[in-house]
Amino acid sequence: MLLGVNIDHVATLRQARYAGMPEAHNAEPSVLGAARAAQAGGADSITLHVREDRRHMQDADAFAVRREINLPLNLEMGATEAMLEVALALRPDFVCLVPERRQEVTTEGGLDVAGNLDKLRPLVAALTANCSRVSMFIDPEEEQVRASAAVGAPMIELHTGRFANTLGAERAAETARLAAAAELAHSLGLEVHAGHGIQVDNLAELTAVPHLTELNIGHTLISRAVFIGLEAAVREMKAAVTALKW
Repeated sequence: MLLGVNIDHVATLRQARYAGMPEAHNAEPSVLGAARAAQAGGADSITLHVREDRRHMQDADAFAVRREINLPLNLEMGATEAMLEVALALRPDFVCLVPERRQEVTTEGGLDVAGNLDKLRPLVAALTANCSRVSMFIDPEEEQVRASAAVGAPMIELHTGRFANTLGAERAAETARLAAAAELAHSLGLEVHAGHGIQVDNLAELTAVPHLTELNIGHTLISRAVFIGLEAAVREMKAAVTALKW
């Protein structure tokens, strides 16, 4: 099982003080330093999200990580022509298309692929031609899984937010939904990733979801890093992931 480390909220913290001058010599914490710490802790890839409103990651952050870090880069982005231009210049290893809403604090819910087939097909084709493998960040719904295959994406990332935010019978139901979506995706030839709200405490339950190849984890690692440092937090999560039978 691969571990992708999302470092967006390192940039969130920096922007809290240095929003007007993120490239100043004293702007901290360093996004590039975070990527280096994640790599040292055993990350298999680095994920970052350059949002349309640039609320945390800036274009310069993405290009610095791409240039300096010898790990696959996963760019999360909204499905817009403006962000396509950034991705074509950046040439990340992976692109994960996600929904964006200005009023949200962070990405909540999956992309409506089924309702945007005509818009997404040319976007996926352009990214693929630029040597980026494309993933759709979707809720675990049959319609969205089938639509992801229909637009030509080779991968999906299942949104695990509802799974993470529920307990008991609701958690079991969400786990079953994820498992069914993963089975369908696998049958359609799609690679299956998962992300959002995943923590050490709920990892074991995700082993019930078949065909997962990568987990993308961010917020809990940055939260843990406040107390033990990011390299140690990533190493701790990587050990937890590796210890389980997937």
